[in-house]
Amino acid sequence: MIFAAIDIGSNSVRCLFCYVIEQKGKIIYKTRELIRLPIRLGDDSFLHNEISGPKIEKLVSAIKAFDHLMKIFEVASYRACATSAMRNAKNRNEIISRIREETGIIIEIIDGKTEAEIILSNRVEEALDVNCSYLYIDVGGGSAELNLISKGKVLATKSFEIGTIRFLLDKVNKDEWESFKDWVKKNTSGIKNLIAIGSGGNINKAFKICGKKDSKFLSYDVLKATHENISSYSIEDRISVLGLNPDRADVIVPALKVYLSAMKHGGIDKIMVPQVGLSEGMIHGLYETYQNQQKTKIAENFPKF
Repeated sequence: MIFAAIDIGSNSVRCLFCYVIEQKGKIIYKTRELIRLPIRLGDDSFLHNEISGPKIEKLVSAIKAFDHLMKIFEVASYRACATSAMRNAKNRNEIISRIREETGIIIEIIDGKTEAEIILSNRVEEALDVNCSYLYIDVGGGSAELNLISKGKVLATKSFEIGTIRFLLDKVNKDEWESFKDWVKKNTSGIKNLIAIGSGGNINKAFKICGKKDSKFLSYDVLKATHENISSYSIEDRISVLGLNPDRADVIVPALKVYLSAMKHGGIDKIMVPQVGLSEGMIHGLYETYQNQQKTKIAENFPKF
């Protein structure tokens, strides 16, 4: 069966179609299609506190296209979540109302805490070494989410308004940036063997640039050197020489700055890049809901004596 996740972010709007296969007692998640559209709602939201007409039209058209594709793929269910840019927009309610009227798609505007919880729905922690502790870092266009995990349990979680689009627009509050660093220092103090886990399109791209085919990890030094190397190119050369997409070429530098800052202030030497994020977390949640519904149906139909 196929499930769909729509992630309405500050930089891009994504729709993930994912197979969920039950095989020999194991659950396999396999991407069928991923559509990513660089609409950049954050450009409007963080500068003017509302989404402009042209970007609303692009967003509505995108959701209509996703709706058609969901019907073609015959998805079992879907979830659509909007994050920082829509949270910040004064006209968010009229936008989601219009989309619901024209497509039937229901969009949830989620807060930072919920966003962090959905990201953790990927259950990455289940595959981690219980003897180690991990700082899960997700950096988007409008916000960054941090989760501290130890012995398979989430010890602390926090969302900060320090996304990549905010950096580009010079809309990152200095106190928020300092709070981010202080939170990392305070919550990681005294923790040994701490490893970072990075999610988001920019850390995934940095991982590919480094060509680490034999490992899921990047060292702090390698990531710092990669950041410095990319920063040395103009945006035009990042596109023509490094082969980055135009909508990735500018945001990757501030994104890596956030990962490096978290690692530096947490005394972390390496970062794992599992290449999962909010969309994948939504898929996991959808499948769990589906499973629970099936169990309920079985229980309701089971003969009572």
